[in-house]
Amino acid sequence: MRGTRGRRGRAWAGVWLAAAGDLRAAVRHPAAVVLGVVLLGAAGGCGEAAAPARQVVVYCSVDEQVAQPILEAFQRESGIRVLARYDTEAGKTVGLVQRLRAKAARPEADVFWSGEVFHTIRLAEEGLLEAFRPEGLAPRPEGLADAGGRWHGFALRVRVAAYHTGRVAEAEAPGRLEDLLDPKWRGRVVMAVPEFGTTCGHVASWFAHYGAERATEILRGLRANGVRLVDGNTLVVRHIATGQADVGLTDTDDVYAAQRNGWPVAMKYLGHGDGGALAIPNTVALVAGGPHPAEGRALVTFLLGERAERMLAESDSHNTPTHPAVAGDYPAYACPRLLAVDYARVSACMPEAMAAAGKILR
Repeated sequence: MRGTRGRRGRAWAGVWLAAAGDLRAAVRHPAAVVLGVVLLGAAGGCGEAAAPARQVVVYCSVDEQVAQPILEAFQRESGIRVLARYDTEAGKTVGLVQRLRAKAARPEADVFWSGEVFHTIRLAEEGLLEAFRPEGLAPRPEGLADAGGRWHGFALRVRVAAYHTGRVAEAEAPGRLEDLLDPKWRGRVVMAVPEFGTTCGHVASWFAHYGAERATEILRGLRANGVRLVDGNTLVVRHIATGQADVGLTDTDDVYAAQRNGWPVAMKYLGHGDGGALAIPNTVALVAGGPHPAEGRALVTFLLGERAERMLAESDSHNTPTHPAVAGDYPAYACPRLLAVDYARVSACMPEAMAAAGKILR
């Protein structure tokens, strides 16, 4: 899900607080136009010499309107200026992953905060992330952290079947992936292109869960039913709301966004065979060789804390908390049954899954 921005092409957003703690009007320095940097709430009055400030650079594929209040909270508490680079909806996560690879010899980022786990695992395997375990880190459910401490998962979203409430009855709406192969859904199904974002990991999870043969059959069944591909999960719910499709594969946060807009969209958690729905955690990691390692560790520690998970649960995204002090406080956002999944195995299946999806669905 991607919220509307005043300037969609903006790549960088830097936020920091003035000494009094208020956010001032946004200002743009001419040199920042070249870099794509926007400075919000610059500290210091006119003519004052700016003292050297601690700062941290974060690559963030979480939607900006969700992530920015959390980064601002960290900035207020720590006094560390935050510079954030966000991704686009169509190239969700993948664009930042490629930039991390391109900058590996001389990283510009200190922290990678992703809205998914699968590409984070691949970056760890490529040696681009540094092991770090915050002191006193609260335990999370099994499988939500790298055994070597190179990445940590938190704040879940879940894959769902979204449907048009005026065209599909709740009892009729698909509750399992296999239901979408029924001929009655021919020409009525939409999903995001599988090369990017959470859809990429979701399709790869079919190969991990069902095996390559059955996963390929599912892709062919979707193709036979005339599944429509669009550029991102936001467009999935938009196509449903406008009657261009009746059901679609997307994430919980996209349905919450549609409902806030008053769109006729509801959801069912999407099971897989006899298994539950796929949970996709946020992940955070320290970038190996980042220019501000101490500040990076401070941000990682904050994001894995109780306050950040509570803010994410109460945000427009309504992520399911994983912090033990928070998890029981938001039952409305808890999925009753999750798919047992090995995220590392899903990540390993991504090349095969993307090759098959590109061949079959395109």
